[in-house]
Amino acid sequence: MAGKCGACGPGYASPLEAMKGPRERLLYLPCIYRNTGIGIPDFLATVDVDPQSPRYCQVLHRLPMPHVGDELHHSGWNACSSCHGDASKSRDFLILPSLISSRIYIVDVATDPRAPRLHKVVEAEELSRKAAAAFPHTSHCLGSGEILISCLGDPQGRGKGTFVLLDGETFEVKGNWEKGGKIPSFGYDFWYQPRHNVLLSSEWGEPRALAQGFQPGHVQQGLYGRRINVWDWSERRLIQELDLGSGSIPLEIRFLHDPKAALGFVGCALSGEIWKFQKNSEGKWEAEKVIVVPSKKVQGWLLPEMPGLITDILISLDDKFLYFSNWIHGDVRQYDISDPRHPKLVGQVFLGGSICKGGAVTVLEDQELQEQPEPCVIQGKRIPGGPQMLQLSLDGRRLYVTTSLFSAWDRQFYPEMMTEGSVLLQLDVDPERGGLSPNPKFLLDFGKEPGGPCLAHEVRYPGGDCTSDIWV
Repeated sequence: MAGKCGACGPGYASPLEAMKGPRERLLYLPCIYRNTGIGIPDFLATVDVDPQSPRYCQVLHRLPMPHVGDELHHSGWNACSSCHGDASKSRDFLILPSLISSRIYIVDVATDPRAPRLHKVVEAEELSRKAAAAFPHTSHCLGSGEILISCLGDPQGRGKGTFVLLDGETFEVKGNWEKGGKIPSFGYDFWYQPRHNVLLSSEWGEPRALAQGFQPGHVQQGLYGRRINVWDWSERRLIQELDLGSGSIPLEIRFLHDPKAALGFVGCALSGEIWKFQKNSEGKWEAEKVIVVPSKKVQGWLLPEMPGLITDILISLDDKFLYFSNWIHGDVRQYDISDPRHPKLVGQVFLGGSICKGGAVTVLEDQELQEQPEPCVIQGKRIPGGPQMLQLSLDGRRLYVTTSLFSAWDRQFYPEMMTEGSVLLQLDVDPERGGLSPNPKFLLDFGKEPGGPCLAHEVRYPGGDCTSDIWV
């Protein structure tokens, strides 16, 4: 197993050790059929990314789920680098929460990494009965061997930023992680750092509001999030709320990987902002806006002003670079964060999006670009959708990009993806000076799936990666 030694548990001893790990040869990513008009189950794809393999850039295996309409989304592990010091733990199971059905699938990837098999299904009823929770999203393994999962709401579809704990051996729901006190109105992503006795969570919106698409009026009605929620790790209580402004919608949240660092970043989707958060000298947490992607004045779109819609961010394992995707504008960006208060743009590439030349949208006023970008074409295919989920190779030299956000929003903003499917792309990265460029030899077109076009989402490596593993 990647990064495993005789006396150690899963993963790597440190982020810098992880950078020396082997090159990724397989990827796992969930593929979604909900809202495509094809009534078959979502599946987990195993993809060959070994350039020496005859099946390079092909799907090797498809594991269909037993139900239709789950909306697989993000994934995590039963054990990761947070358990590295425990030789009794191993990274054997992928945890696959379903955002709409509220099922959690436990997938065995150890028996045959190239052909994963379903191990267990945690039904929505168990989440509801034991934790009054639903719409599970982010999954992280804990040093205790347990699995912590954030949820978006309650079983009725109301917003509720709660967490559930799974037993790391039986995968039974143990109950809520939090121990009383105030519960945030919304949930989404989270990151924890025991050295600083903290867990930070972000907020998307009310499941009933977002499940069928985005309505701008719902933002004014207060149905979308605007806060980073700060939790006392040991007491499991909400202790602070950092307000990032009305209409911000903070989504993916990342600490620096160095466990000593009390600092990280969150991407705000609708406001197009990156905020830095850190612990101050008094032990309180504070947030500061450090990057703004200006909205563009347009015609031919849903609104007269078009946000970038920052939907994913990640940080390289050496804490040198921050990457994020603007799903609507269509670009992926790389920032040098050596000075966290003043990130420096060092790489940018457009991979589709809504403002390409020849499309339905005309840009009337743009604070960043002199002209609309050319469409992204790879191996003769014009890329549908916009860049969304990101995953960086351990050595920081390859960035994988998928183009689906969430099926109902894909259908609304990029309806062509319902018939064309999404894609998986790979960018070449300069990890010294910065710089991004598409790899013209890499295109995985999920429009050509045997079951029909589907929507591929988050990328995972069998040995862990910079968004799954937490060092404690």
